[in-house]
Amino acid sequence: MNRRDFFKISSSSIVLSSSTQLFAMPEDNLDQYIKDSLDYKEINIYIRDQISLKHKQCEQFSRSIINKEPLVASVDERVLLQSVSLKLKQTQKLVGYGNFNLLNLDQLFYIARNNSNIGSFTQDELKYIEKIFYTNAADYGFYGKKVTHELSDKITKAQTIKVPYTGHYLYKGEPVDMYQRLKQEVGKSIILTSGVRSVVKQLDLFLYKANKLKGNYSKAAHSLAPPGYSFHGVSDFDVGKVGLGYKNFTSSFAKTQEYAQLQKLGYISIRYPKNNPFGVRFEPWHIKV
Repeated sequence: MNRRDFFKISSSSIVLSSSTQLFAMPEDNLDQYIKDSLDYKEINIYIRDQISLKHKQCEQFSRSIINKEPLVASVDERVLLQSVSLKLKQTQKLVGYGNFNLLNLDQLFYIARNNSNIGSFTQDELKYIEKIFYTNAADYGFYGKKVTHELSDKITKAQTIKVPYTGHYLYKGEPVDMYQRLKQEVGKSIILTSGVRSVVKQLDLFLYKANKLKGNYSKAAHSLAPPGYSFHGVSDFDVGKVGLGYKNFTSSFAKTQEYAQLQKLGYISIRYPKNNPFGVRFEPWHIKV
């Protein structure tokens, strides 16, 4: 069983796989089969033991994932990691934080080569960007699905709405409607902290985190989806408590009254709850759309 197939297994399917093997016969013969072969106690013990075995296998598999050797940039790759990350930050400073959220790859390259403070991306840097985007995120220990499949994918302003006083954009339609509704029901103390993110923006966040972690991509992927795997690219958004600052992106947000109120709203779900199977930390601020 490979890693991705493992996470398709639910507790209900484990029960079914155990019982179906035992009761492979028409339902109308089931009672007679039980009487003729095993008593109820023996059947219950059998099923219990099979479920216990399945759980042990799952636990062993989970430990193998947790203990997996982290993927870390080589010495040469650390140079590329740092140079690409620096150019991304310089571009963000030049175009502005909000505009950078929607920036696509063609725009990034155009701005870089036409600004002497940034400079064109080298062939090695371009290959490195491609490698990061097209690497299977499971190699990093991130088991979410890829939602943006091409490095060249673009997000237009026409698809989005800029939310006043936040510097962030939301996709038109359900994301905007959901945010406006929760603002009305939770109150002015809750605020959009991150909305639409292009491939370029997610690349910037992921590489910046990996660089701070000395090139450890696996640790970076525990707190940031690799580029192409972020639902911010297609729908999701983050919220926080006004005045809480950076702590909005920590477990501190889960202790706020705002988070408690969110949990009472029947239409709100968290993308990465506690003990999620995606290899991602608990993100109480990340709203699933």
